[in-house]
Amino acid sequence: MKKYLPLILILIAMAAIYFSGAYRYLSFATLKTYHFTIKAFLEAHPFASPFLYILIYIVLTALSVPGAVFLSLLGGYLFPQPLSTLYVLFSATCGATLIFLAARTALGDTLRKKAGPFLKKMEKGFQKNAASYMLFLRFVPLFPFWAVNLAPAFFGVPLRTFVWTTLVGIAPGAFVFTFAGSGLEKIFETNQTLSLETIFNPQLKIALTLLGVLALVPILVKKLRKNR
Repeated sequence: MKKYLPLILILIAMAAIYFSGAYRYLSFATLKTYHFTIKAFLEAHPFASPFLYILIYIVLTALSVPGAVFLSLLGGYLFPQPLSTLYVLFSATCGATLIFLAARTALGDTLRKKAGPFLKKMEKGFQKNAASYMLFLRFVPLFPFWAVNLAPAFFGVPLRTFVWTTLVGIAPGAFVFTFAGSGLEKIFETNQTLSLETIFNPQLKIALTLLGVLALVPILVKKLRKNR
């Protein structure tokens, strides 16, 4: 029962957030409404604010609550560069690692034992090229963050590999979103509209996808050498 306890607690907390609707407060409308209150708190508590932000980010990431992009923008809004990017990288990596460990401890062994031939073959390939696959999944903005946190737990990816590839893989996105977040104050003051489409534009998606493709180059090189 001990190995299931962390995952059970996470699922209970996740259900509480979803059914209470608390995640809906992670929005630009809420941030705009409480703009002056947040800034006043930041000025009154300059040392406690970063720790509170990091704690909230870690918890929400571990609970797979939608809103990671908003929290990254919020980091840029609250803190200057490069601190905002570093806070996001640390928080997102810690939160992702927590849910990864909980899933691997509770379900990893069971699912691997019950997996069919196809999944076992996929697992073997994933383990051989864990770093390249992880970087690809992190760089390419097509896969949900929570899914990329859980899948490696079932494929037996080593903890060290999971942590460093997560840290490196989310770095470009973390910088882009925190940089965009630094301009939110001016947007609120001038009543301009902000949408994720303006930040996560096609050019950025293409650039991140190319990074993901580059991460797969070592796998292609290995296959070519084998064929020769």
